[in-house]
Amino acid sequence: MKTRVTPFSEPPISVPRGQDCVVVIYAPSSNQLGKRFSLLDGTVMIGRGSENDVVLHSDSVSRRHARIEARGDAYHLVDIGSTNGTYVNDELVQERRLGRGDQIKIGDTILKFLSGADLEAQYHETIYRMTIMDGLTGIHNKRYFVEQLDRELSRATRHRRPLTLVMCDIDHFKIINDELGHLAGDYVLKEVAQLAKSRLRPDDVIARYGGEELAVILPETDVAGGKLIAEELRQMIATASFVFEGGDIDVTVSCGVAQLDPGWRSYDFVKAADEMLYEAKRAGRNRVHPR
Repeated sequence: MKTRVTPFSEPPISVPRGQDCVVVIYAPSSNQLGKRFSLLDGTVMIGRGSENDVVLHSDSVSRRHARIEARGDAYHLVDIGSTNGTYVNDELVQERRLGRGDQIKIGDTILKFLSGADLEAQYHETIYRMTIMDGLTGIHNKRYFVEQLDRELSRATRHRRPLTLVMCDIDHFKIINDELGHLAGDYVLKEVAQLAKSRLRPDDVIARYGGEELAVILPETDVAGGKLIAEELRQMIATASFVFEGGDIDVTVSCGVAQLDPGWRSYDFVKAADEMLYEAKRAGRNRVHPR
């Protein structure tokens, strides 16, 4: 069964083939997404200050944060005394030799290292994935979710099959951000998303709906089955260990569950599940509320 994806207008490519680079795959500002920075000159400085080669406008980025330097036939990422640290594939590093596809996190921006003779193909694949995936969490984005929900709603209506939607929200997420910082919040959001994804079936769709809210489409599932899956997700997250920079973080989620009613549009479906989510919040959080 084919997936429909809205066409994406790619930026023109003028960089010579085989030229290694880093590409912004997640950033607070959408005008940075997809931007490519060549590593041809051998050393690339990254930071908040305007004198850097890669300028990231964020308070979580130091003025001079890190550099990428060529050593022989390899590139190395070096943190240069930043306040919030430099990460490669979610690991805090002082220095790291970069491998093809490595993800570099500096403040609240994620860059992907592209290298090799097929760099152009990698770049186009990266840009395509940005149209359907959330760069921070590694699950689908809202755009993809909306398209898939329309598709599944039409199929369920046509064949008179059950379809259930689960909306989940991380409890007290603002407190995590305010007290531990946005980097800790990013870590929690990604870990929760990946935990939830690991429990779901191949045909289920999980997406970041917005902020700290996740949406899960459950085809061929009634509200009882949806409640069971949501409860398993809730328990899995409540009992998981979340450790960021040596500190434990208590994390729970609240979930709302709704089954498709005849005549509903996508808007009605999401609204019903969202209302159940708010009921779960009002009832004390860390619980599942079905419709």
